[in-house]
Amino acid sequence: MTTPIELVVLDMAGTTVLDDGVVEQAFQRAAERTGVAARLPWEDALGYVRETMGQSKFDVFLHLAGGDASAARQATAAFETAYAEIVAESGVAEIPGAADAIQGLKDAGLTVVLTTGFAPVTRQALIDGLGWGGLIDLALSPVDAGRGRPAPDLVLTALLRTGASAVRAVAVAGDTVSDVESGRRAGAGFVAGVLTGAHDRAALSGAGADVVLSDVTALRTVLAQRELLPAVAFV
Repeated sequence: MTTPIELVVLDMAGTTVLDDGVVEQAFQRAAERTGVAARLPWEDALGYVRETMGQSKFDVFLHLAGGDASAARQATAAFETAYAEIVAESGVAEIPGAADAIQGLKDAGLTVVLTTGFAPVTRQALIDGLGWGGLIDLALSPVDAGRGRPAPDLVLTALLRTGASAVRAVAVAGDTVSDVESGRRAGAGFVAGVLTGAHDRAALSGAGADVVLSDVTALRTVLAQRELLPAVAFV
């Protein structure tokens, strides 16, 4: 028997929040200010950042710093500062239609949680900038859960915090391989990739996505087609 979805866990940058290269720009500023990536050729460092999009920024910098936790913490702080600077300079925008998509999921009787690899201060600045404080049910960063993606912690913490009845009643959607892997490792009943961010269809499918969508606005329709919405959605 199919388990109806109760909880939807959505990534932020690249999935619901327009990235437009901001993460890479912030990384470049952090690297220039701290020298955290100096041991690697620049293209290799940038390639690693692209490959690990969606993961905890501390974990990314820890790798780039060769395991130096102090340097990783310094670089992470510099990254968060740089990201805030860029957002202040250019503003923050949603993926077109994301707010309506979230509201549509809630109207269908679902709980919606946003997750991110950003620190809480950056996460909250994005939510405040978009005016989403009253739209979502909860937002989580790695520090709230234990480990960042691709570990299952963020998804499982969302389940525990919201009281969903089972992991099979959770749907996960994100634009990165790490998002998909996190959902799969958590045992989520439905995992979707979206093509509005870092990784392409082949990468998302290869990571185990049940479906790859053009963007998050298609999620409710797919859940309905697969008869995964709660009964209240059909009343």
